[in-house]
Amino acid sequence: MDRAFQVDLRGMVDLLSHHLYGSPRVYLRELLQNAADAITARRAADPAAPALIRIEPPELTGDGTLRVHDTGIGLTEEQVHELLATIGRSSKRDVLGFGRHEFLGQFGIGLLSGFLVADEIRVLTRHGDGPTVRWTGHSDGRYSVEPAAGPEQRAEPGTTFILVPRRGAEQWVTTSTVTQLARHYGSLLPVTVRVGGEQTTVGAPPWQRRAGTAAERREELIRYAREQLGFTPFDVIDLAVPEAGLTGVAFVAPNPVNPAVRAGHRVYLKRMLLADNIDDLLPEWAFFAHCVVDATELRPTASREALYADSLLAATRDALGEQLRDWLVRLADEQPQRLYEFLQVHHLGVKALALHDDEMLRLVERWWPMETNTGPATLAEFRRRHGLIRYAATLDEYRQLAAVAAAQDLAVVNAGYTYDRELIERLPAVDRQILVERLEPTDLTTRFDAVDPATELALRPFVSAAQAALDRLGCEVVVRAYDPVSLPALYLVSRAALFADQLEAARERADELWGGVLDALAASGPPDRPQLVLNHRNPLVRRVTTLGDPELVRLAVEALYGQALLLGYHPIRPADAALLNNSFLGLLGRAVPDQENE
Repeated sequence: MDRAFQVDLRGMVDLLSHHLYGSPRVYLRELLQNAADAITARRAADPAAPALIRIEPPELTGDGTLRVHDTGIGLTEEQVHELLATIGRSSKRDVLGFGRHEFLGQFGIGLLSGFLVADEIRVLTRHGDGPTVRWTGHSDGRYSVEPAAGPEQRAEPGTTFILVPRRGAEQWVTTSTVTQLARHYGSLLPVTVRVGGEQTTVGAPPWQRRAGTAAERREELIRYAREQLGFTPFDVIDLAVPEAGLTGVAFVAPNPVNPAVRAGHRVYLKRMLLADNIDDLLPEWAFFAHCVVDATELRPTASREALYADSLLAATRDALGEQLRDWLVRLADEQPQRLYEFLQVHHLGVKALALHDDEMLRLVERWWPMETNTGPATLAEFRRRHGLIRYAATLDEYRQLAAVAAAQDLAVVNAGYTYDRELIERLPAVDRQILVERLEPTDLTTRFDAVDPATELALRPFVSAAQAALDRLGCEVVVRAYDPVSLPALYLVSRAALFADQLEAARERADELWGGVLDALAASGPPDRPQLVLNHRNPLVRRVTTLGDPELVRLAVEALYGQALLLGYHPIRPADAALLNNSFLGLLGRAVPDQENE
């Protein structure tokens, strides 16, 4: 007698194929899950029961159907009605008598996924010594249940799923495709899976195979990464989170990876592949590791293609991050050269962790060499040599000041690279004896020598003329004596002056309301002005100060201003560009005689 499903099956199939599952290929995973669950249920009562899933593609069945046979617990006719007519019901506990913790999937949804590639599904199932029951379902919502005919009777308990592929879906049930899918999803299942005569299961996960020495096991895992993930790992880290029933390994990438792109991890649940691209298994800073794990307690989403974001997943993520952190600490203690090699590749991940982990911060201070104006040095080495850590906060500041600071015997760390400034500023929080100081550009002027009073008096007319030339640019001209002698001029901007420039630029673009707010911010008093510090030890500067032609003085000072901007990697404003152009052309005009008017 024909009966009707208790759902709109056509709508369910559309929902599954277009919204729940990413591809029709998951149909075989769902059937494998159902078969593995049935075997689990039977072996709980009879541990000696066989554990075999046998798949026959159309090339073997000869009638165009795909058949999946299992040696599981099977179903009675009453169970067939309840499980196969009420799609999606969580009924394994109620009908089969076992908690859902024991099972991989959900029987109704797993069977329904077969309609992703088939218009008709037949199920032949036998429970215990009972008769074989035949269930036939159609994608239009009809199903029937009846005793199996003679040739369809099963000789032992278990279930056979028979899929009749729909037109256009035949490629999903070919021998090559089915073999590839069975190997992809179910290679680690604790049962034997065969497609035709070929076994696709390989036994226990590679990290659980304890045969041989530790070195041999490591080589086997490296070989696994090379074959399955496509790279030879820098190192292999064992992982275990008992509360999640998780075991596995993390493979450390041998090459730099983009920290903004989170690595996808291969996750198995009860040894059935969930997905190859789970991206929330590790903390964000651990982008250098690619994990392959199996878990029994983590929950999948409805599609079983991702992990359910709950407190257990969050605790697991933290535990795995802690194990990667411990691996780094062990490297520092036991294999410092290996740690140095690792940091050369993945320092960004370690520095990201050090932002909130004191042990990692100490590791970075001790082992990661930073750029300084006295040569590469770790922060610990730099501190031992110079007593404190003086740093330039940005790359531009370092470029502007490094050489000049070195000439004044000021050692400076370049903290302009990712995380470096934050790490340096955090060091006193873990050790109060560590002194850090940000180098203020105008601090250098306190290290420069003032010219003697007589010279200063003689330079006043020149300084007045130079100041007049640069007043319109908001720059103050001073004359000092400093090294290196080869540097004629230095452009210095304090943070207050830089803020004032940025505030003024924002004020010009703002509307009336925000303009008033910015005016209030700027009302605290006149800002510091940038300084053009002319080097009186430089022979060219001394010659410029003796020029008697006011126009030539103006052109020379403007040229020195432009050169100081360029050498200091300062941004060039439109007014600065115009000044550079005019000074160059003016000096060129003075240098090249006008022969036509001679």
